Amino acid sequence: MSGVQFPIGWKIEILSKEHNRRGFTSGNDAVDQWLKESALQSQSKHLTSTKVLVGKSNKLIGYYSLATAQIDFSDLPTDAVKSLPRRQLPAAILAWFAIDQNHQGSGLEKRLFAAALRDCYQASQTFAFVAILLDCIDEPAKRFYKQFDFEELPGYPMRLFLSFKLLERMMRQ
Repeated sequence: MSGVQFPIGWKIEILSKEHNRRGFTSGNDAVDQWLKESALQSQSKHLTSTKVLVGKSNKLIGYYSLATAQIDFSDLPTDAVKSLPRRQLPAAILAWFAIDQNHQGSGLEKRLFAAALRDCYQASQTFAFVAILLDCIDEPAKRFYKQFDFEELPGYPMRLFLSFKLLERMMRQ
């Protein structure tokens, strides 16, 4: 998974003012609005870090936003917290994720998501965490994330997690 490939001339960059966020449409108004109105401000406040996939002519194809948080050990499944201290535990958050609707279904969403997971893994070498968390905006999103072995948090059907141990195994494949 570590060698994520995109079409020639496409690249992942940190979101900046130069990126045309207004032209991005994923088909989900809340996801589009966050990118257009809040992503840059959230990034400047060091609340999230947003990366964008840009194609030729600098067209914005997709994006993901990452953050950190803490989760109480009691919110994670018992098998995920074996031998961990009974306290707040560090977690990575996949806060936002989207692909432009003109590229959905092309396989780019899986590659961009793999890039987001790779970024989480690389960050773990500096900032440790026990799991990646994300909130699903709807059932289709939940099905998509479950392809990557994300599981439901007990009692929170739309909040998923991936243990760091599983992420580490995925990155070594």
